[in-house]
Amino acid sequence: MNESWSNLHINQQRFQDDFAELCLIGKSGERGLSRTAFSDAHQAARAWFQQKARQAGLEVKVDAAGNHSARLECAKPDAPTLLLGSHLDSVPNGGRYDGALGVLAALEVLRCVKEHRLQLPVHLEAIDFTDEEGFLVSFLGSFAFSGKLTAQDMANPRGDRQLLEHSLQQAGLTEQGVLSAKRDPASLAGYLELHVEQGPLLEKEGVSIGVVTHISGISFYRLSYHGKAGHAGTIDMEVRRDASQGASAFTLAARQIVLEQFRGCFANVGAAHYEPGLFNVIPEKAVISLEFRAAYPQQFQQLREALLQRARQEAERFQLEMEIEYLGQRLPVEMHQTMQDAVQQSAHQLGLSAVPIIARAGHDAQALADICPTGMIFIPSVAGISHSPDEHTHWEDCLNGANVLLQAALRWIVNWDKEEKSY
Repeated sequence: MNESWSNLHINQQRFQDDFAELCLIGKSGERGLSRTAFSDAHQAARAWFQQKARQAGLEVKVDAAGNHSARLECAKPDAPTLLLGSHLDSVPNGGRYDGALGVLAALEVLRCVKEHRLQLPVHLEAIDFTDEEGFLVSFLGSFAFSGKLTAQDMANPRGDRQLLEHSLQQAGLTEQGVLSAKRDPASLAGYLELHVEQGPLLEKEGVSIGVVTHISGISFYRLSYHGKAGHAGTIDMEVRRDASQGASAFTLAARQIVLEQFRGCFANVGAAHYEPGLFNVIPEKAVISLEFRAAYPQQFQQLREALLQRARQEAERFQLEMEIEYLGQRLPVEMHQTMQDAVQQSAHQLGLSAVPIIARAGHDAQALADICPTGMIFIPSVAGISHSPDEHTHWEDCLNGANVLLQAALRWIVNWDKEEKSY
């Protein structure tokens, strides 16, 4: 690696000032943030990002899925692009670091390279992907970018369909445009994303940098149990066909299945609805949402089979009928080994401790992992808290992460032409 490049660091004060400015856009309470996809606050944050990019002399682009980019072109027009980035949207009343830190660090890398007049063989692009948090359509921007978004995803969004239509119109986007926003994989040299861990491991172990090896797959289902309504005070407990019992039994069983058979995996029943929903009527219908996560493909499939089989068993045990509705998934992926090496070596070069780590949450990198060499850098989250106003990462760790992003990107660029071009 070029020795002069290895001594480069981001502009710490500018990075911190930008972060402080961005945190004011969509501020919620003392420390919280609400920048849901396509909201006024989200659009304002994206306009702010564009302004900062233009002030730095960078080219600004917005694709048909609303992904916002700042680009630093190299001397070769037909050269591939190394993407750096994350997302500026947040969950309602979420934290300030999730996603936004990665976009700001990417922008700072481009400014650093430009200011030091580095002559690179690739284009650099800092990208802000649309709706990573899934307020409307989970990973809308990165899945559209990678060609994985489907018409069914748009027709049956996780959020409200009417709100999705309105939001696209307000942003000047069309559904057809979103579905045709795929970037040519041959034009990409790779993707590298900096993100807060959103878990406790790095802080617990006193480690500065997490080198992400895998991103867990996530699958979504809606389970509906059907029984028979009746008077809550006159029908014997032994003969009731109570839909809530099947749903509740499965909820408890899902926890035990993971703890006993799938350590390191996760299952969550995050919503439940009973009908008719009255104190004195036995529920004739119970609908619950199921999400589960696993880091390895075989484990992911085995967990799916175990959970759905148990869901059916609980229906049978309580004499219920049931429906299983598949709502989508994000498959588990492995990060590119050479990207992992670049992150590990860059951390070592900067005198920082680093360990391999699995990303348990979903990330935009998940969408790109099979179309270009992809890597992720984690930095510690205080107490592992995320998606909350209490989300916090010490500023020293933010600086460390941004500098590792800079050095890992340069290290990758030096070696990118040794990689196989057909990915």
